Amino acid sequence: MVVVLIPGTGVIYTVSTALAGSRRQSIVAALGCTLGIIPHLIAGFLGISALLHISSRVFQIVKIVGVIYLAYLGYGLLRNSGKIEFKEGGFKERDLKIVGKGILLNLLNPKLTLFFLSFLPQFLTDSERGYSIQMASLSLVFMGMTFVVFVLYGILANSFKKLIQRSRVLTERIQQCFGVIIIGFAAKLALSDN
Repeated sequence: MVVVLIPGTGVIYTVSTALAGSRRQSIVAALGCTLGIIPHLIAGFLGISALLHISSRVFQIVKIVGVIYLAYLGYGLLRNSGKIEFKEGGFKERDLKIVGKGILLNLLNPKLTLFFLSFLPQFLTDSERGYSIQMASLSLVFMGMTFVVFVLYGILANSFKKLIQRSRVLTERIQQCFGVIIIGFAAKLALSDN
């Protein structure tokens, strides 16, 4: 739960979608971020994550692509500062595109693969039930918690939307803040050893 509650790129994406769009669109963004966990789960489950852990070159490629994508998103938010338009019913981005961005954000996060490789296996204890079943169960619990927490973040952010709408300066600062935070995530990922 602590890992899920700590705001990361998925939370920032869900919150920014909630502020610029509708409550429903923030839920769609949360769904996309949650679905973006599945490839990491499968990789961890099949042992491909061990290959990523061993092969630093593959890991570095995923990491570099992730850094570039995060920097691109952050720069886009900074560049378009003050251009967030609040419309009734949200912005006109299709649900599939919102989900796709959420999936891509988490897909390009190599730390998730390492989470499923090194953190989650520490809680596999019952060899009689089978490690595979335990891994699948823990992964589904993690995904469920992720979805619920992200939805709550989105709903909470959307609740403050009307307050934020009243101040153009506040809107610009929030968008700039999100841009800086996402660029910060890109820098942190770029500078990390693993």
